Amino acid sequence: MTKTLLSLGHGFSAQALADRLVPQGWRVVGTTRKPDKFAQLQAQGVSPMLWPCDLSEILKDTTHILTSAGPDAEGDPILRTALGEVTKAASGLEWVGYLSTTGVYGDHDGGWVDETAETDPATQRGQRRVLAEQEWLAIPNLPVHVFRLAGIYGPGRGPFAKLRRGVAQRVIKKNQIFSRIHVDDIAQVLEASIHAPNPGRVYNVCDDDPQPPEVVIEYAAKLLGMPPPPEVPFEEADMSPMARSFYSDSKRVRNDRIKTELGIRLKYPDFKSALHAMLEQERNL
Repeated sequence: MTKTLLSLGHGFSAQALADRLVPQGWRVVGTTRKPDKFAQLQAQGVSPMLWPCDLSEILKDTTHILTSAGPDAEGDPILRTALGEVTKAASGLEWVGYLSTTGVYGDHDGGWVDETAETDPATQRGQRRVLAEQEWLAIPNLPVHVFRLAGIYGPGRGPFAKLRRGVAQRVIKKNQIFSRIHVDDIAQVLEASIHAPNPGRVYNVCDDDPQPPEVVIEYAAKLLGMPPPPEVPFEEADMSPMARSFYSDSKRVRNDRIKTELGIRLKYPDFKSALHAMLEQERNL
């Protein structure tokens, strides 16, 4: 029987998973709000659906769901539109993955957190994520797994483009520490969970090397042979409200559970190995 993944809010991380599943014979259906993305998705082996849409028919053949859509002021957009359809299909699904964020843990002043830590988000965005996690986990008989992702980077998304455009900053805030994860490692975690489902489980998805953001920018500049951008105090930095919100909490995130339970060996365990690989990929294009 062909496995079918319904990818709700198909984006960067979901496509990385699709790139692993499609060659194995999976059917991947991805929803998007942008009709101009249809050709791109089809070229990537994904069958596109324009959101919002009626999911009742596709759910009859769906074995797995990945939902990447972020919540808004009114809650989770998928459940707001299709809660009844998802609930009805729950017992026939083998696996459901919900992509959340490590922002749900809030500020720990650079200290370590794991999946047993209480959720205490410092931002409205994080608070909405906690509620969305709870909404998905509360659906009866739905085999939900929650993946709390650290800062995501990968091909086309990372410090190199900002440095080349001259918009990168070394923002300095005392004791600011971030965890990160390469998109390829997100994909391998999701695939491993698909093969070893454990409904209700929560996983932190991050690398082994939390670092201050200015350290990553400085190293990326070195790889490009560029001088690092000047240091800018956080209070004076020119940042969007979204970017500034990332600095509202500081923590190091533990990833032991993906290793012990899912057998993950990270492809990029630290930012240096990831940046080297990203640059090499660019040069080979």
